[in-house]
Amino acid sequence: MDLDLVFLGTSGSVPTAKRGLAGTLIRRGGERILVDCGEGTQRQLLRSSVGLVELPEIFLTHYHADHYLGLPGMLKTFALRGREVPLTVYGPPGLNELFGILRRVFGRLSYDLTLVELSPGDGVERADYRIQAFAVEHGLSANGYVLVEAARPGRFDLDEAKRLGVPEGPSFGQLQGGQTVELSDGSTVRPEQVLGPARPGRKVALAGDTRAAESVLEVAREADVLVHEATFSVEERERAEETLHATATSAAELAAAAGVGLLALTHLSNRYFGPEIVREARAIFPQTVVPKDFDIIDVRFPERGGPRLVKGGALGRHEEGEPHDKDGSGDPGERPGGGGGDSDDPALRGDPVGARVGRRDPSDGAR
Repeated sequence: MDLDLVFLGTSGSVPTAKRGLAGTLIRRGGERILVDCGEGTQRQLLRSSVGLVELPEIFLTHYHADHYLGLPGMLKTFALRGREVPLTVYGPPGLNELFGILRRVFGRLSYDLTLVELSPGDGVERADYRIQAFAVEHGLSANGYVLVEAARPGRFDLDEAKRLGVPEGPSFGQLQGGQTVELSDGSTVRPEQVLGPARPGRKVALAGDTRAAESVLEVAREADVLVHEATFSVEERERAEETLHATATSAAELAAAAGVGLLALTHLSNRYFGPEIVREARAIFPQTVVPKDFDIIDVRFPERGGPRLVKGGALGRHEEGEPHDKDGSGDPGERPGGGGGDSDDPALRGDPVGARVGRRDPSDGAR
């Protein structure tokens, strides 16, 4: 079963010329699950090789505008196309209140829309995996989400199966599926006779916006991939604490303590390019990447090489990807800009990611 993450938006708080706002698509087999839907997400999907598919489920991490503002437009587009497939939106407590306001924007829909509020510990169960909400620290009602696959059967011992007289063919598959096989002489072979210990499934944690928190550490232990924000570099650690965001250093320290396979840093402030963030994190946790929009993380099983970054893997045929440098940061040969953001961005007044002075208003959707 294929599993990957498509990064549709990797900027924090405001878009830049090269990075859109929060949006990550989980693809597992034929399933498509969107986590967050920042402004412009539907266009990012249209530009990608994925297309604007009729997503059956969307998970929101919290209700700051850069994480949900693309949702009303997407819902309306689905309706204008005559969609009939039901859609479920999940989010932390406050989801129903939010949609009481948003319904005035998107109006009548052609399909059923279901809202499900999830508190930390609540989950959505599927046949062979679950998605569970977990607590984060961002100063308002907010969730992270972890996808955990069921355990897989152990390795099949072909030589032992042959020694026991199991004929090649369907009987092998039955044993691997947990069924006992009866041989032609009337004897039986049980699955545990030819299968090794069960192997864990894959685990992917998406923390959303949060400072590096103990709750995230506990959930992320031994995860194949941890997607964590890195709004700031370590030089801005005081501001990170004030606004309940993370630095590249604190996210890397958490990933190292959790023993994750790969750390993907997103939600970058427009102060930074990718290279300085990835270098800061890799000094602590070498298995770090900073994806750019339309990059993919292919979450392979450990025996197949483990997770890997595929640069520009979701670009549409007619899109031209931004060149990447060799450090996995997603920015081609660029050097720290001293807080200037992307070189072709217009100048911004003040700091869109959080003020130094005054108390932060948790209801402020711009952060």
